[in-house]
Parts: sequence; structure tokens; C-alpha cells
Amino acid sequence: MELREFAERVLFATTLEEKLATPDLITDEKPGSAIVAPPSPGRPAELRFKAQGGGGSGADFPGLRRLEQSHERGRLLHFFANHELLATELMALVLLRFPDAPAAFRRGVFQTLKDEQEHTRLYVQRMKECGIGFGDLPVSGYFWRSVSTMANPIDYVAGLSLTFEQANLDFCRQFAQGFEKVGDSATAGLLDRIYRDEIAHVAYGLKWFRRWKHPDESDWEAFCRQLKFPLSPNRAKGTRLNVEGRKAAGFDPRFIDELNVFSMSKGRTPSVFWFNVFAEGRIAHGRSFTPVKAQQLLAADLANLPQFLARCDDVVLVTKKPSVAFLSQVKQAGFALPEFLEWDGRSIPAGHPVMERKLGRLRPWAWGPDSVEAFAPLFPKVTGESRTAAGSYNDRVSGLYSKAWSAAFLRRQLSRWTGEGWICGESEVGRPARSVEEAMQLISAIRQSGHHRVVVKQALGLAGQGLMRLWEPEVLPNQMRWMTHVLESGGQLVVEPWLEREIDFSVQFESEPGGLRLVGYTGLLNDPGGQFRENWATPSYERRPPMEVVTALRGIRDGARRLQAVFEDLRLALGRELEDVGYVGPLGIDAFLYRNPAGELRLKPVVEMNPRYTMGRLMLELMARVHHASRGRFRLVGSSQLRSEGEDSFWTYGRRLVEADPIVLEGEPVPRIRRGTLPLNDPAAAQAYLALLEVRPTT
Repeated sequence: MELREFAERVLFATTLEEKLATPDLITDEKPGSAIVAPPSPGRPAELRFKAQGGGGSGADFPGLRRLEQSHERGRLLHFFANHELLATELMALVLLRFPDAPAAFRRGVFQTLKDEQEHTRLYVQRMKECGIGFGDLPVSGYFWRSVSTMANPIDYVAGLSLTFEQANLDFCRQFAQGFEKVGDSATAGLLDRIYRDEIAHVAYGLKWFRRWKHPDESDWEAFCRQLKFPLSPNRAKGTRLNVEGRKAAGFDPRFIDELNVFSMSKGRTPSVFWFNVFAEGRIAHGRSFTPVKAQQLLAADLANLPQFLARCDDVVLVTKKPSVAFLSQVKQAGFALPEFLEWDGRSIPAGHPVMERKLGRLRPWAWGPDSVEAFAPLFPKVTGESRTAAGSYNDRVSGLYSKAWSAAFLRRQLSRWTGEGWICGESEVGRPARSVEEAMQLISAIRQSGHHRVVVKQALGLAGQGLMRLWEPEVLPNQMRWMTHVLESGGQLVVEPWLEREIDFSVQFESEPGGLRLVGYTGLLNDPGGQFRENWATPSYERRPPMEVVTALRGIRDGARRLQAVFEDLRLALGRELEDVGYVGPLGIDAFLYRNPAGELRLKPVVEMNPRYTMGRLMLELMARVHHASRGRFRLVGSSQLRSEGEDSFWTYGRRLVEADPIVLEGEPVPRIRRGTLPLNDPAAAQAYLALLEVRPTT
């Protein structure tokens, strides 16, 4: 039989018997002319692709659930059989689409096709023994739609051999273990046999891929460039990467490492994250705002941090992708990796990859003029939320960033807690000043009330900046000049008494269309200059404050419960105000316990609000990967601390910490971090700051 006749029968036959029949002798003397790919292969009625929304999809993939049940094992095998039949049909199509391809290539496709026929027969027989007939379930045409559009043979080897067959190196091993675990050694043995064949199939595809790709490109670069939507390298792997099988197939270490950390959505519309940490500077100073060098280094070093807010299907925009070595370490700690796309931070251009997709949500670190300008081209592509430029950021939203707004909000709420003597009074809440004279009057009034130390803050300013302490009896000339400068620049001041803090903490919320949702509590530590140093969270963080806050409240009867009630009141009141403003997104409230002049413990429930992501929110997202009986700490190490600890680089410092305190995972079915230290940005690339997650058991 001629190879063309055989391929036509496999592709167009409408009975399974014809599609799986293999002749004893094949010749390839009359390859004929190239055909156009049909919309779908010929199939018996019960195996035709089931349409859904015009796309064609099958039944829900059962995975490893309930494999102890024979019927469920049969359902899983039904999926595998359809995949093998699709591979058989696509190999027949490549023989008919590319009659002029090298004879050696065509012979190899024929040999692989025969293997796929045998795999299909084996699966059909085994599923029959489990009580499932081939065609009893709907079948997907995804493989066909993804590969049948191939324009040349390299599209075929990239799309089928190096994508779907490569992924089988993971799935065969994973599911063989699953079947073995429930005592089905026969199916486990079948998958092991198919696994060995898949190694040979992938090696065959890799050989021809290397022959046809551009010689100046690495295997990985060429593979990424060659794949056509909807395919991506994410489709070339399962949930656990089988390095051994890939090495046996001939992949080089770089390819394996890159694939291990690659992430891209397999169907869910991704959310887009961006670490625009200077939004408040832009709000306060407009386009004239220019971050100083230390701020620029912080933004560059920590640009990847939104990856810990994102899911594996999401996109994080960065100026430079994190290294494979760093991402591998993060993945080994159990964190899912999002997709990283490089971008210069200006308005997203028309040709950028993110412009080619439907998007779920837009999640900058903060909504401000910079994020609206940058994300404006993406608004029409958002399907997961109602998002417009005016709705994302406007004058009323900008007001939420002001410390004057936070103080006014707290003052409005104080009447709720009349009789709660352990909550601060109006005299401890800041007041706005629009002139130096007004500021001086407020300073005088605070001192007359018994608070000799005073703090003057810029109403809008980056964290840890725009703050002046007045310890001396008289306001000094340089302090007068600072206040004058802020006011003449169009700013506003907030004047409040200095309070002797016992412990700081934060409460994290998410403003949603249905109201304000509590996310959880973290402890908080700032340096004397007001800049962030670290925060932490303890078990049950989503319901109650950290243990240290609870301990500090022991002098107040039922203190922890009463504190939670205060923040429930604030949640309801703030939710209504945010709804009026139209703000949707993350929000953090900084608060603290302090001692009054008589030494009595008091609560200041609102120090300031941050209508954006915060390091506290990041801590809580990290805690989702921390064991339920452990506590987590997030801290920033700067260059000065690095030098004080005798290290000359963040890379050596990070390596020392990780070697002394490696990550330990515990728990089932999803292991979580029980203890250990993990760098959260790349120590090898860090210039001024290294972020660390440190986990310790509580029991």
C-alpha cells in the first residue's frame, strides 16, 4: 500500500477499525500533492468532536480523583485514548500536507503513527475492561484545532512532538503512579510502556526540530518563537516536570530549566500585575515627580514581588524577567509561577504580547495617574471586571491616599465607641493645616493638651517620607522652611501628637462590588524614620490579629474580641464610603497600640489608609503557602544591613541564609512551608534591597 493511501484512510475513515488498521508493507513512491487540512478528521458518530460555544470540547477531565473505582479509571483512559487517536490523525495529516518533506522524516512519521495506533488499541481494550466504551463520553478536538493549522513540518514537530507528546512524559509517569497506588498494576504497566515510546517520539521530533530551526537560536528560543496561539510552552508539561525523561529524549539543561519555570494561561483569562510603587509620588507632584536613586533601586529590585499576589495563569509586567535559577528556587518552595512579560513602564504599545489577549482583571500595585496612563490600551480587553480609566482613578479616589482623609474618617467614627475608654480620643487624631499659621496653632494646642512631642506629616507622600518630628520646645527655622515648602508646593499638612507605640499592626481588606472584605491581619515594624522594615503573620491571620497584638491586649478585658469588633465597624463604614467613591481594589489600614501619658494601653485604629497593595497584603498572600502551624515573616534587607552583617553581596548573603535554613515542606495533599528562608527577589540581581520570607513553626 502507498503511504498516501494509508494516510488518507487513517484521516478520513469513519470507523475505528479502518483508522487503526496497519498494512504489512508500505511504499512512498507516489506521495501526491498537498491537501488542505479538513475542519475535523473523519470519525464514527460517537467520536466526533462535541461543539461547545463554537470551539468543541469534551467532558471534564477526571484527573486522579476516585481512581479506586473501576468506572473512574475507565473515564480517564477514555481521555487518553482520544489523545492517542488525535495524534494518529494528525500524523496522517502531516503526511498528506507535506508530501515533499524529506523521505526520512516521512518514514519516521509513519513509524510513530503505528505506535499511536497501538496505543489507542491498548487504551480502548483497557477501558472496556473497566466498563467504558470508546465514545461513551464526549471527546475534545483541542489537539486537532491547535496543530492542524500547521504551515510546514517544523510546526508539526513543535506543536505535536515537542508540546503534546513532551507533556506526556509527565502525564504517563504521574498517572502510572496514581494507578499503581490504587492497585491497578495492569494500567500502570501500560502507561510505563507508552512512556518509553513517548521518549522515542519526542527525541525524533527534537532531532528534526534542530535540523530545521535557525542555527543561531537555542532550542528554547526557537521553540517559543515557533509555537502558534493557542499553544505555548505551558502545554508541553504536566504538574510535575519529569527531568529524567526529558534528558533521555535529548533536551539540554537550559531547555529543561526554562520550561520548568515557564508559565502562561492555559485558558483562564489572566489578570495583569505591575509594581508601580511611585503612584503616590505622581498623585502628589504630578509629572514633575522624579524618584531619587534609592527609590529607583527599590523599584527595580522588587519589581517581581507581584508574582506572589498572582496565580499561575496571570501576567506580571517587569522591565526584566527574573532569572531561571531564582524562579526554580521559588517553584521548589511550592509557589506557582505567573507569566512574566517585559515592558518599559510606559503606555503599553500595540504590538506587545499582552495586547493580543482577553484579560480578566488589571492589578497595578496602586491605581493612580501612572497606572491609568500605562493600562489605558488594556481597558477594552478586560472581561473579568468593569474597568474604565475614570472608574479606576479620579479625584475622589486620589483623596483616599491623603493622611488628612484617613484622620477625618477616624474622627467621624469615634462616636461609635463612646464609653470604650481604651480607644484613642479626638485629641490623638491628626488635623489638617493649610497654612503655616494654622499648623503652628495646632502644634501649640497639642502641647497644651499634655503631648509635648508632635509629628507633622505631608498629607500626600511616599511611605517613610514627608514626616517631621518636633521634639524641641520651639519650632526650628529649618522646620518652618520645610512646612512652608510643602504648603507652597500645593501640599497639605497633618499635625498630630506623637504617641508612645507599643506595637504596630495592619488590617488588610479588598474592596469589591459587593462591599469591603476582610483579608487578614499582620504585625508591622517600621524603622525610626517611618520606612517599612518587616511584617509578620501568625496562624488564623484571616480572622484575628497576630499573637503579639493579642498578648499586648491581655490587660484589656476581652481585648482581642473587642479589637476585632472595632475593625468590623470600620469595615462596614469604610465599605460604604469606598462604594460612594467608586474604589475597587486592595486597601490596608495601619494601626497601633500605644501608651498614654499615664501608661495605660490605648488603640489608635486608623493611622493611615493605603488604597493599594501593601507589604502587609503581600505577607498574607505568602501565608497561603505557609503551614497552618507556622508563622511567617516578610522583611527587607538593605545595603547598610548587608554590610553590617559582614557580607559584600546579596547573592552570598542569600545563599548563606538558604543553606543555613532550607525550606521544609509538610502536609497533604498540598505540602506547605513548615520552616525555612526564601529570597523573594533575585539575590544575584539585587542592588539595594533583598526581600525575604522566613517561616518558623509555632508548635
